[in-house]
Amino acid sequence: MSSPYSLEEQLNFTLRLFVLLTVLELLNLVTGRQLNHLALVPREIDALGGIFISPFLHGSLMHYASNIIPICLFSLLVMQYGRKVWWQASAFILVCTGILVWLLGRDAYHLGSSGMVYGYFGFLLFAGFISRSIKLILISLLVGFFYGGLIFGVLPMRPYISWESHLFGFVVGIGAARLFVKKVRK
Repeated sequence: MSSPYSLEEQLNFTLRLFVLLTVLELLNLVTGRQLNHLALVPREIDALGGIFISPFLHGSLMHYASNIIPICLFSLLVMQYGRKVWWQASAFILVCTGILVWLLGRDAYHLGSSGMVYGYFGFLLFAGFISRSIKLILISLLVGFFYGGLIFGVLPMRPYISWESHLFGFVVGIGAARLFVKKVRK
């Protein structure tokens, strides 16, 4: 494992993520959702920037509210794997999920943190078992127990929800666990 973040650093970073997403949500709200034109739109060259921007934007207050706690909590839990793994996994999930949605998603505006949420979810479910660390296996089990119902979000159940971001995020998160988590040496 890479060098760990101290608890203070973890909480500080999580608070900054919360503040960033909240400020962007408020700005988007007061501008009548004008920032949403920066969303990811599959196969539109002009929308490629949405790969990096769309995870920070939300379609409504309810959409924001449904993502803010899981993104902050899961990000905090991924930090238990250390600095390097958090950065690698986060960048990999952000970029690969965005590329897959851009290549394969349906023609719609795709935005919101849920691709990252599902990426972290997939990562956390499998990374503990890959590491063979008791603490990290416990995190995997608790995430599975408390958030296991998220798995149904990878199915195309509602036309206004980017299930593609959920599905690709989840699969990419599992890939990130396989790529970046090493077995803990005793």
